[in-house]
Amino acid sequence: MKLLLLGSGAREHALAWKICKSSQLEKLYVAPGNAGTSEIAENIAMDINDFKAVGDFCVQHQIEVVVVGPEQPLVDGIHDYFEETKKLNHIAIIGPKKEGAIIEGSKDFSKAFMKRHRIPTAKSKSFKKHQIQEAIDYLEQKEGPYVLKADGLAAGKGVIIEEDLNRAKKSLKKLLSGQFGSSSEIVVIEDFLSGVELSVFIITDGVNYKILPEAKDYKRIGEGDTGLNTGGMGAISPVPFANREFMDKVENQVIIPTVKGLKKEGIDYSGFIFFGLIAVKGDPYVIEYNCRLGDPETEVIMPRLKSDILELFDGIATDTLSERDVEIDLRTTTAVMMVSGGYPEEYEKNKEITIGELDDKSVAFHAGTVIRNNKIVSNGGRVIAVTSYGKNIETALKKTYSNIEKIQFDKQYYRKDIGRDMVKKS
Repeated sequence: MKLLLLGSGAREHALAWKICKSSQLEKLYVAPGNAGTSEIAENIAMDINDFKAVGDFCVQHQIEVVVVGPEQPLVDGIHDYFEETKKLNHIAIIGPKKEGAIIEGSKDFSKAFMKRHRIPTAKSKSFKKHQIQEAIDYLEQKEGPYVLKADGLAAGKGVIIEEDLNRAKKSLKKLLSGQFGSSSEIVVIEDFLSGVELSVFIITDGVNYKILPEAKDYKRIGEGDTGLNTGGMGAISPVPFANREFMDKVENQVIIPTVKGLKKEGIDYSGFIFFGLIAVKGDPYVIEYNCRLGDPETEVIMPRLKSDILELFDGIATDTLSERDVEIDLRTTTAVMMVSGGYPEEYEKNKEITIGELDDKSVAFHAGTVIRNNKIVSNGGRVIAVTSYGKNIETALKKTYSNIEKIQFDKQYYRKDIGRDMVKKS
């Protein structure tokens, strides 16, 4: 099987790493990829949002499956482009069409969808620019913290939580005044939920689904979950409190109604669904949907997936997903992200990275890296995620942190408390 994987982060490196373990793989290309993917696949310098260029490459290289890592091409309709182009419509796309990707592309849509299908989520209301006074009045009726969400994609920066009402009003006005362009033409104001967050993932053909390992990620830059939000500073899997009773609730109250709801509304959905959940007094509530896998969660869930991932992709391509098995490694995996100094604000790139020999229970998944002059150098805020196996969180973390010491670059930073809050619960 010949595959093209789109994306350049640690999520894509982890997916490539897993794909390369399949006996069905003939050739894997990654566009544009990073220094890590170049070691196991062939990187292709290509703009993944240029659908014609992607399609032409697929024809020239007889690609059978395209795996879409990030959300933007899906929201922009890459699946639709392939389906509507005669020379491309035989190629399987792992990722939903535009009408399905809207579950991530529009928070206003996803909240209304959840309400229609009685999927547990925080109470909310949406407002447009001309409704700014109504939005302010709505905020004044609420108690803090105040949760404001830009409707569209905003590079992970579209969710604002304010403790103070006046600050919330200022943030609201800024959003509706075009802080994120068209993405904040609609703002969702929702109730704040207090609990512990986790991420649950499925792969689906639109009718059948398979549940993948769950994960808990850590967004804040500072230890103790302090400071600015980031793309993710680390993750653990499994999540100790996500026991069978809780996961049964997730399946029956969230997953099944979502899959059935999409079908009922005539949305032909195939690919991954990421459920961003919060556990409130033992019950799951949906914070958000994503139309792809998460990052850094992929770096802990792919190592725990024992099944051949190409079997699952083939199940989607041939409508036989119900016949495929998902086998999960019972070991714990922990990932810690090494980032550039200054991230998530200003940081420097092009720092040379030296990587020693990691032990056989650890993997370095590259995020923001490239090869220049035969050297691996940093090319982003998040640089490398180190993932390790262990019999529990403590042993996995011990391996992760000992292997991080084998990787060096100027001004590197990483959190030293990833997963510590879950140790006592494991």
